[in-house]
Amino acid sequence: MAVVDGDRADESTWHLCARRAIRLEAEALAQTADRLGPNFDAAVSLILAHRGKVIVSAVGKSGHIGKKIAATLTSTGTQAVFLHPTEALHGDFGMVSNGDPVIFLSRSGSSDELLSMIPLLRHRGCPLIAIVGDINSQLARRCHHVIEAFVSQEADPLKLVPTCSAISALAVGDGLAIALMLGRNFRAEDFAAIHPGGQLGRNLLLRVSDVFHPLHEIASLPPFASASDVIVSMTERPLGACCTVDSNGKLIGIITDGDIRRLIRRTCDLRSIVASDIHSENPRLVRPDQTVGEAIATMESGPSQVSVLPVVDDECKLLGLVRIHDTVGDMGRR
Repeated sequence: MAVVDGDRADESTWHLCARRAIRLEAEALAQTADRLGPNFDAAVSLILAHRGKVIVSAVGKSGHIGKKIAATLTSTGTQAVFLHPTEALHGDFGMVSNGDPVIFLSRSGSSDELLSMIPLLRHRGCPLIAIVGDINSQLARRCHHVIEAFVSQEADPLKLVPTCSAISALAVGDGLAIALMLGRNFRAEDFAAIHPGGQLGRNLLLRVSDVFHPLHEIASLPPFASASDVIVSMTERPLGACCTVDSNGKLIGIITDGDIRRLIRRTCDLRSIVASDIHSENPRLVRPDQTVGEAIATMESGPSQVSVLPVVDDECKLLGLVRIHDTVGDMGRR
């Protein structure tokens, strides 16, 4: 049976329990945001001034949050590693360099594992930052900068499970990462360089020239070619389109699979129809030096989306085709 505001509930009200928990967490986040101030600013300035990495350390559920914070920092331009305090005392302390800022996470601020690390870290000249629920705790008193992440209650019925406290600590970590991004003038291009395997990395790092199909792989015909020749050419080179070009190889128009389907639906007599009767003149274009992201934006612009673009040079000479399928997938396909 569920419990909603102190009353037991049946299975039809489980969602009310979840709503209440989420609302409590939202309230905790708002309170945590309102408490941020000069200590947060000092922590950001400290990290920005340090040329090395940041150490994040915590135990229990806070440890899981700490791992995510370290990962977020690293992916947004601030090199960071997670150090489990128990493993630190058995060899992993070797990852700490002199002067590395250390971020501790703890709801109570009384974790013996964290407190035992402080003398060792001070010996190495490491500035200590605490994201802590109790600003009067031993951990808070022994750190140089304290960021309060106090919550008045947890969201579970027993008020014991780290829910509001965990999400608040995570939000403070995200806030640190975002402030550091601004402090470092971290750009989308920098993010892409760190995430080369993701779609954002492809969009910003790859050029159309890296992914497009060159002229010898695509269907291209003069505008007076018969409709039958167009269909045969598109069947032999099934990339979803056939370009029409003049005698100098300059692009005139494009015929897509959709155009062919509409033509056949309209008439079965193709004998008198030529490419210029079917093609769309002045199609959307892309150049080989443009990014994959720019090609996608061109495909998605206008009143309707397209899935293939002619690739041309500065004089509108046809170089090939790029499809929406070519803009996703593994880096460096070609």
